This record gives sequence, C-alpha cells and structure tokens, in this order.
Amino acid sequence: HGYYSKHLFSRVMGWGRTVIVLSNAIGNHMIRDFNVDPSKIRIIHRGVDLERFHYKERAFGRSKEVRIGIVGRMTPLKGHDDFLRAISRVVRVIPNAKAVIAGDAPSGKEEYRHQLEMLTRRLGLTKYVQFLGARDDMPELFAGLDILVLATNREEGFGRVIIEAAASGVPVVATEVGGVKDIIEDRHNGLLIPPREPIKMAEAIIELIKDRELSESLSRNGRRAAEEKFSLDDMAKKTLKVYEEAVSQKRILIVKFGAIGDTILAVPSLRAVRKKFPKAFIAVLTAKASAEVLQRCPYIDEIILFERGAARPFRIYAALRKLMRYDFDISIDLQNNFDSHVLAFMAGISKRVGYDRGKTSVLLSDRARDPGIPITPVAHQFHLLSLLGIEERDQRLELWLSDEDNESVNKFLKDNWVDEAQPIIGISPVASSRWKTKRWPPEKFAALSEMISRELHMRTVITGGASDAKVIEDSFDFTDGNLINACGRTSLMELACLIKRCSVFITGDSASLHIASGVGAPFVALFGPTDPARHLPPSDKFILLYKKVKCSPCYKSECRDIRCMKHIKTEDVFDAVRELLYARKEK
Repeated sequence: HGYYSKHLFSRVMGWGRTVIVLSNAIGNHMIRDFNVDPSKIRIIHRGVDLERFHYKERAFGRSKEVRIGIVGRMTPLKGHDDFLRAISRVVRVIPNAKAVIAGDAPSGKEEYRHQLEMLTRRLGLTKYVQFLGARDDMPELFAGLDILVLATNREEGFGRVIIEAAASGVPVVATEVGGVKDIIEDRHNGLLIPPREPIKMAEAIIELIKDRELSESLSRNGRRAAEEKFSLDDMAKKTLKVYEEAVSQKRILIVKFGAIGDTILAVPSLRAVRKKFPKAFIAVLTAKASAEVLQRCPYIDEIILFERGAARPFRIYAALRKLMRYDFDISIDLQNNFDSHVLAFMAGISKRVGYDRGKTSVLLSDRARDPGIPITPVAHQFHLLSLLGIEERDQRLELWLSDEDNESVNKFLKDNWVDEAQPIIGISPVASSRWKTKRWPPEKFAALSEMISRELHMRTVITGGASDAKVIEDSFDFTDGNLINACGRTSLMELACLIKRCSVFITGDSASLHIASGVGAPFVALFGPTDPARHLPPSDKFILLYKKVKCSPCYKSECRDIRCMKHIKTEDVFDAVRELLYARKEK
C-alpha cells in the first residue's frame, strides 16, 4: 500500500499468486524494485464509506471564512512547509482565508511540529493558521473544510484523504505525484500542481476561491468519481474477485525448449491445453531460437526463454529464477529430459506431468509410460496430455504469419522477377548440422532443380540458413536464371511465408518440413535415418519417400554411405512433385 525500501524481507510481497496494489504507481514500484511479474499485479484503489462522508455544496463569498485544510501526519514528505508558504500568499489576496492543519508528528519526532509552528510565526500567519492535532472524526473535519490541499513532495502511494474530501464535496488541490494521478483528472475533479512549488499551489487555491463555477464543477465531479470508482463496496467486490481468481485460475507451464521443428509440433498440444483450461494462465518455456514460432500464438499468455547454450548449472539457475516468479500449479513436460524434470521439481510446481524416462523421472508427480509402438509426434504428446483428462484428436499444426512478413517475401520474390500469380517450387537441401545423415545428396537436389526447370518450366527457390550458404552455393548453379537463392535471406517467419507461397516444397526431416505442414503447403518428405511413423508431421497434402534399408531407422548422425538417403532417386522425387502439382490443379 506504499513505497518500501529494497531489503530482503520486503521481497515477500511479490511471492503471492497475485499482488494487490492500490495504484499504478505502486504497481510499477513492485515491478521495478522487487521484480514482481506484471501479470501478478491487480490494482484495487482504496475505497471511501459513502454513508459516512456526506456531500455538501460549498459557496465562497466575500464575508464568509474560507477554510483551507491539509490533512495527514506531520512529516517532511507531506509538504506542510510548502503549504504554509502558499497560505502566506493566499491571505494577501483573500484576507478571509483560514488554514487548518489536521494531524500530528509521529512519536519521537515532535521537533518537526515545532519547526512548522516557528515557520508559521515567521511568515506572520499566527492568526490565519490553526493546528488541530491528530483527529479521528474525519467526516466532521471535511464537513467544515472548503478546500483540501495535498502537498506531498515525493511519490504518494494513493492519497486516501483526496477521495474522502471528494465524497464530502470538498474541491482538491494536489501535487501530481504517484497514486494521486489515479484519482485526479486535472481540472475535472481536482487541480494538479507540481510538487515543491508553493507559488503554483497558492495560485490554484486562489483560482478555486474566485472561480465559483470551477469549484462547483470540481466538487460535483469529485463526488461522482468517489461513487463510481472509489466506493468501499466497489473495493470489497474487487478484492473478493481477486481472491476468487487466485483460488480458481490455474497457472500452467508447458516445457518445450527443443529445436524449432519440435516447437512447431507442440502447437496442437498448446491448443488442446487451452481448450481444456480456457481461463488458465498458460506460459511456455522455450529456447530463444524457437520463440518466434510462438510469438503470435493465441493459446498462450507468455513466453519464457530458456538459455540452451549455457552450461547446465547456469541455465538451470537462470530458468529457475524466472519460473519462481509465476507460482505455477501444473507443469506439462513435452521436453522430457534431465533439465526439464529438475526445473519443474525445483520450481515447486505441485503437479508435474511428463514421460517416465530415466532416473530424473522420480521428480515427476504424474508419469506416462511410452506407448511402446511407433506413433506420430503429436499423438505421442496427446498420450501425455491424457493424464490431465485431455482427450484430443486434432493434430493440425498452425503458424501465425504477419502482414509484414508476407510483404517482405513478396518484395523478395518481386526483386527476383517472380510475380504474385507465378507458381514456384521450394527446396530445402540441408538439415541440422548435427544430422548430416538426414541430407539427400546435394548433386541429386541439383539434378532435381534442372528437371523441374526443363520439364515443368517452373522456377525453384532454394532455402536454408546463413550457415548453409557455402554448401548451397557449391551445390547449385545460380547463374541459371531459374534458381532463386533465399539462403540466409529470411527470418524464421518470413521463411514460413515463403514456403506457404510454394506450389510444392521438397525437404528432409528438418524444421522446414514442420513449417510446411504448419502453413499448409504441399510437400515431399525425404526420410532416411529416422522413422517417419514417429516424426512425420500431420498433413493431407504430402508424399513420403522412405527407402527402408536393413539398418534403418538407425537414428545415427554419422554414417559412411547413407544408403537410406542415396536410394531415393531423383526421378522418384520429381514424380512426387508432379503428382502434387496435378492434385493441386484438379482442386
């Protein structure tokens, strides 16, 4: 409810599932100084009892005494000295003005009151200023005031006296600090002035006294604001709602910090979890390289980055510091490795769902056994979700493309003399550097591109990352005007737009394969060392080429001859491309 110094014991304020603050200023203080996650913050302004504070119209006149008050404990930050200096100017213009100071200095700091009394005498205000001391009859006090001044010179948490004065019909002059800005809209329900400027304070007070229309307007609008925004009943209802939310809303962490293709394969699971828990807060712990895939995902509320490149102790510690801020109820481990099991356990998540694999599986609270038969990657994830009562069959992959990404790809193609209606073929001739065995021989890709140009009279766009540039440039003859080199020239989502633009896309078991499935592009999938029954993404527009040899699937990243990939003939791939093109034309 106020500003706190940054010491160890103050940090407990951010440990709750939700953190109630009384103003935007205090919310920012919690986020900035105590690292409270913004999603935890709930702003509930203080309320005033409208049954105790009764509205009363004020009327200023030449003969009527005008009572100007400052209410609050006597400390330097409350600006009593500025108030007295302002009053010394006011009484020169409004001789019938009187100032009342309600409140006293804290025990042990009575000297500050003596300083204010001395300042009052020095300014010649003895007959104009009355020190009332501590008061607990606030409704009666405000009933006797014509103007309230809040002179705080530092950040104010809220300013309860403002809403009490407003409920009583007392127009307010206040310094523009902290939570005061949540209450007062300048010249609508009060006047805002800079802190530590007694001259401007005096000018605002004088204006209120002289401008009856303004003071009456502020008085009416102040009461209306108290009724509509700052009632005690409204505060109680909002507080109860936050407690109900804290009890009922699930906070779910989904862990998937693998490769880009694996993250795309997790999308159906994200969709299924959101469908099961429509009101839950859902976050995904993912690798930085894959975060772009989920940037516009409508099924999640937040992305938490996992630093895969760091040494294990450091990456676990860094991730744990982030996770501890969220107070998750459930973790769904789609990664299922040492790091993910340890993180869910150490983050204090009570329900930890994952596959029973290895010694760290004991750290899970709910374990699923592997089905024991080859099933698709999405079905494998759905099997795990069944532990949460999620029965899902929709295996569709999705990606969310932006207009900016589409425009960039259109410009790239236009710069390469490809108009919007012109069909193109896409080829991704590379795979992960760790999986050279997944690569179809580059000379076969080159021969395929020549066949496409010669037989189909279509241009081919070659995709890949910046690190693949040399391999691709050595494999293809880009002096042939029919080839377009897009290697390293697109972002991840621009690549998705480019693949979507292709009439047919040819790729091995790589991220590009999953992107093609995600954007609904027809594709030819070339498989060798891995089992397509376990890794082929869902699609209704694809042809699989898999020449199973005696040793396949071997799941080896190194091989002397890679027979499984070499046995896929160029003619077979070309025929698959032509078949998908004809199927597209028939539709």
